[in-house]
Amino acid sequence: MQEFLYRNGTILTMEEARGLYAEALLVRDGRIAAVGPEAAVAAEARSPEVIDLHGATLMPSFLDPHSHLSSYAMNLQQIPMEGAASYAEIVARVQRYLAENDIPADRWVTAYGYDHNALAEHRPPDRTVLDAAAPRNPLVLQHVSGHTGVFNTRALQALGLDAATPDPAGGRFARAADGSLTGYAEENAFIETIKRIPQPDGRQLLGCYRKAQQCYAAYGITTVQDGLVIDQMAPLYGGLCAADTLFLDTVAYVDFRACDALLTTFADNLGQYRHHFKIGGYKTFLDGSPQARTAWMRTPYLPAPGADEPAGYRGYPALQDEELFAQLCRALREGRQVLAHCNGDAAAQQYLDQYARARAAVPGAPDIRPVMIHAQFLDRDQLPALADLGMTPSFFVAHVYHWGDVHIRNVGLERAARISPTASALAAGLRFTFHQDAPVIQPNMLETIWCAVNRVTRAGVPLGEGERISTLEALKAVTVNAAWQYFEEDRKGTLAPGKLADLVALSADPLKTPAPALRDIRVLETWKEGRSVFRA
Repeated sequence: MQEFLYRNGTILTMEEARGLYAEALLVRDGRIAAVGPEAAVAAEARSPEVIDLHGATLMPSFLDPHSHLSSYAMNLQQIPMEGAASYAEIVARVQRYLAENDIPADRWVTAYGYDHNALAEHRPPDRTVLDAAAPRNPLVLQHVSGHTGVFNTRALQALGLDAATPDPAGGRFARAADGSLTGYAEENAFIETIKRIPQPDGRQLLGCYRKAQQCYAAYGITTVQDGLVIDQMAPLYGGLCAADTLFLDTVAYVDFRACDALLTTFADNLGQYRHHFKIGGYKTFLDGSPQARTAWMRTPYLPAPGADEPAGYRGYPALQDEELFAQLCRALREGRQVLAHCNGDAAAQQYLDQYARARAAVPGAPDIRPVMIHAQFLDRDQLPALADLGMTPSFFVAHVYHWGDVHIRNVGLERAARISPTASALAAGLRFTFHQDAPVIQPNMLETIWCAVNRVTRAGVPLGEGERISTLEALKAVTVNAAWQYFEEDRKGTLAPGKLADLVALSADPLKTPAPALRDIRVLETWKEGRSVFRA
């Protein structure tokens, strides 16, 4: 039996009904045994190891309501492009990587994280730029959103892509005036194509998954998500489980279109953890990225200089109504949760309409707690429908800071100010969560809380001041509400007897920290079921 008695700090329980604060907490064999006044908690202990918090704040660890663990892990061995400011810098970074790592000719190379909005050229590069960077290697450059990218000539040839390649539904390959491919691809044209790129060997990947989990733990997270898992990944997750590589709880959502092998192989992981891995349900995509101007909107984007877009361009859907309806009916019949990627308000409306239709077509189905992922441009008039359907919006509220200025250019200040309408969602009685869609940005929960409370862009523009929420409500979005989203409110999200000892120690109490300073709070230590998994 292992016991730990936490004392001499601020203990924030997140238990509003029983009291937000306590003096001490007792952990026994990975679960919380007691929490409350120090004398009473100490009396419950037998032979505990005392953990002196030295004035730090102990609270429930964070749950990641949406990210992509596998993409994050694989990105650790890719060329980082965050902050690249020009084509020349992209070329230089690739060439430096090839030279420093002695990459042989013909080996695939992936670069990740460029943002055309930050480039001096203000548009994606084409294959000729990437040919200059890697003339002897197939190279793919992924946009920070993960929804678009660029292939060099060798990559196009290796994948069998040429002028005769048709555009898939819900995506396109950009073409030059003569019809040849420029190398740029977006949405399904890109997402489906990169699945065909050869993956690293298994041993190398296991190390990447360990390192990725350490990164999440450093942000105070002990439950992570792999937000799109396909059948080809079944052997990978089989290896991760066999080697007990996963030390954080990992919830996977499988692609409706490629999931039969996963559901068969991991039948014992459906809705329950084995080796810290469970399949939480299904994932589907309904549109693209607002910063890449592929999110499906009810009203047109403002014209963008040099953009190859028709008049009145509103983005476009990734799925047609009947395919989405069939997917949702399947999930309801099977009683499995659905996560639907919706950035634009038109995509949000499609999800609302087809889920209401599917519920009517599958009477007696259980409450699957459907989730609307990102919900960036979900608008106020749509919130009552989410409440009626029991749908949870998981807001990518950090967009306010990271791309708020881009959204102002794309749709205007008045519409951009309504992204992630959290205060309005609260008023509508909705339970919502926050995420970072890592690796799009780092899974920094404290920065996200700061974004939700302050709502300021990178340029310092207040964006939707009326949608600001309290620090307590922001914390609930990544603890209490996130546990509920996962059907795990009985074991995670608050500090209460019987729940898992998934804990984080912070340098300051968020509830007593001025709003502008919230992102300066540091994670000091993270525990998963009573075991330290990160220490600063």
